Amino acid sequence: MTRPVLARDFFPASASMRSLALLLACGLALTVSGSAAFAETASDAVRAVPVAPETSDTAEWRAEPHLDIVPRTKAEAGRISAVLAPPVEFSAPEPFEGKPAGAATTRFIPTAEAFSQFSPNMPVEREMDFKIGNAIFRKLWVGAPSSTRGSDGLGPLYNARACQNCHVKDGRGHLPEGPDDSRVSALLRLSVPGGPDRPEIPDYIPTSPDPVYGGQLQDLALAGFLAEARMGVTWTEEPVTLAGGEVVHLRRPTYAVENPAHGAPHPYLQISPRVAPQMIGLGLLEAVPAADILALADPGDSDGDGISGRPQIVWSSEFDRPMLGRFGLKAGNATIREQAASAFLGDMGLSNPLFPFAFGECSEAQADCRAAPEGQETGVRDGLEVDRESLDLVSFYSRNLAVPARRDLDDPQVLRGKEIAYGIGCTACHNPKFVTHRLQDQPEQSFQLIWPYTDMLLHDMGEGLADNRPESRADGREWRTAPLWGVSLNGQVTGVESYLHDGRARSLMEAILWHGGEAQAARDSVVDLPAPDRKALVAWLQSL
Repeated sequence: MTRPVLARDFFPASASMRSLALLLACGLALTVSGSAAFAETASDAVRAVPVAPETSDTAEWRAEPHLDIVPRTKAEAGRISAVLAPPVEFSAPEPFEGKPAGAATTRFIPTAEAFSQFSPNMPVEREMDFKIGNAIFRKLWVGAPSSTRGSDGLGPLYNARACQNCHVKDGRGHLPEGPDDSRVSALLRLSVPGGPDRPEIPDYIPTSPDPVYGGQLQDLALAGFLAEARMGVTWTEEPVTLAGGEVVHLRRPTYAVENPAHGAPHPYLQISPRVAPQMIGLGLLEAVPAADILALADPGDSDGDGISGRPQIVWSSEFDRPMLGRFGLKAGNATIREQAASAFLGDMGLSNPLFPFAFGECSEAQADCRAAPEGQETGVRDGLEVDRESLDLVSFYSRNLAVPARRDLDDPQVLRGKEIAYGIGCTACHNPKFVTHRLQDQPEQSFQLIWPYTDMLLHDMGEGLADNRPESRADGREWRTAPLWGVSLNGQVTGVESYLHDGRARSLMEAILWHGGEAQAARDSVVDLPAPDRKALVAWLQSL
């Protein structure tokens, strides 16, 4: 008998229990998405400068070498198509809608720990790997040399001492409210126009790092070194009047590189503000078939609906080939492992198997930074600051942070909000559901019906949200559609409500009102809604 599409397949777990001695290297810490490098290195962790490609037969970017896939049968494909069909009525929830991550959904916890649970379908023998990965994610790194040989190598320039410092409780970062507030969960990406081409990537937009400050502004430094500069942000309030007279105040940020330690940046500097994204459900997004994502793309808007999503394509240092971008605010990384490796290098200055550069993101112009003591030593951690096992454990942890169950999904107001979201076109970009690949070695992510509300494509979001900084083939107005699962829980998890790529929006309604470009028509429809329908739309978002 053929199993239904929603059944969970469990495979024998081969992961061994890690030595508890690894915990001795673990303290408390955190990470931001992304990182940076420079032209002379073997690859560019921030996607600022690609290395000139070698001749290769790996130009097919639709391949998925990071997954051990069991192909779908024709019968499965038919059932999947049926279960992914949009609803035809909104009087009750759809089957399985209450579990947005399928069998990997965890129960809702009304505390700051809501995003820090492991996938409940994880085999028990893998739980130790998850816990050790969490410990490394929280570990506070220190400068070299240090008596804590398992934790040194930080910097000397950096943005945070730990992954957890940016992804607070595995949630989102936020911008500073005032001049003296911490900037640890926010940063500025940097580039200048022009640089080597990447012919394997269609429509690639060449950029280079700033010749002095690199691809990411480091606002912290070890003792004896100067931080590169400080991210400055000022705010301008802009009122928006909704139908019925309600007024919502948007705040428009203006960013600057303040107090640069090595002189003015390049005159054509491009800056992109980023806050750390939430961490839940990443492994499931990594397991969505590339073909299913590409089926949603319509780069020429052939159907005339005003939506023209297109795939991001990036160079993978992990697999030495172009791949579909999935992770990061402009989908600048193809896999969770490469995203983590990029962050270790760019955010903390830590060498690792994918980016083995002990001086981190220091440019050639920062000679003292490049000459600083390293945390690499022969016979310790593979001669790196983050060894292969540590990177794999952090990747496993990141892959298996569970999505909380839906709340109030059968409430009439929530159902009305869902109907409105479909009716005004929100789901044209925030695609409700996928079914993940059937996988040989990842039982937690294998063959799950998931409801992330993202198409994982790039969309023009208008001038209001533009950073005017390209990343691979994404232009300065394009962003990857953000997943909506758990979106309203970030205030509960981190203590701060913060939405959009730079955290400028302080409420879900503010976030909606910033939408432009391809989303302008949907945004304008929200403005024109009667107040009860706007409240219903927000109630639906809060239930996700």
